[in-house]
Amino acid sequence: MLRRLDSIVILLLFVLPLSYAQPPTPLPNIKQQDFKLGETLSFKSAILDEERQLNVYLPAGYETNDTLQYPVVYLLDGSADEDFIHIVGLMQFANFPWVKLFPPSIVVGIANIDRKRDFTYPTRNKKDKADFPTTGGSAAFIQSIKEEIQPLIDQKYRTNATRTLVGQSLGGLLATEVLFKHPELFSHYMIISPSLWWDDQSLLSYAPKCLDPRFTDKTTVFVAVGKEGEIMESTDQALADKLKSAEHKAIRSWFHYMGDQGHANILHLAIYKAMGLMQETY
Repeated sequence: MLRRLDSIVILLLFVLPLSYAQPPTPLPNIKQQDFKLGETLSFKSAILDEERQLNVYLPAGYETNDTLQYPVVYLLDGSADEDFIHIVGLMQFANFPWVKLFPPSIVVGIANIDRKRDFTYPTRNKKDKADFPTTGGSAAFIQSIKEEIQPLIDQKYRTNATRTLVGQSLGGLLATEVLFKHPELFSHYMIISPSLWWDDQSLLSYAPKCLDPRFTDKTTVFVAVGKEGEIMESTDQALADKLKSAEHKAIRSWFHYMGDQGHANILHLAIYKAMGLMQETY
């Protein structure tokens, strides 16, 4: 008898809440639309012989202020699942009228296919070759930036002559190579934690064209490194010293050591710092 009563009680515990359950409140009439951050351009690169993608952010007011021309920020590692979204957010914040840290700019994220190939020049170091078997394609990638990507962006959008290149790690290595070998391609360089250890630090021995007395384009360079180990810190400091010691009238540079940041988390804060220092040069 007791077992039967226990069974009835247990059954009631399950059934009674169901009998008194209220029907769900109907949702209000909802309109849904996609949230648009930017647009993606695809093109066939004749130089690289492959399909490439560019992620593009247009600043607030671009569509309405149809006579204005804008600076362009070219972001290496610019895929949607890499640095494009969070760097665009930082740029958008810096454009707020009450912040005014950075001018409204078009941001072009160059999406990756093989960054180890595109961001490195040929190396003689055996370990580099073993770790990066596709290495050595930076010359072609830089040529694509010069002859394909920049002309495409200038033709499609309202741009001015101010161009910024942003690169970290291997992207910083590439940005340094561009600065040394093709400095005229950009007016501003944000070089974060560049991998200048590559090929036994050979790039630091290169005679930079940006420091040639015949180079007269006004150029600003920001270099930053965090607590990232002796080799990374010493080579990045050597880059900063090389730029400063030349006392070239066309080159203005800053170096910032961010000892409370590491390789994984330095990028965001470093770019924020760079924007503040470079503000007056835009």
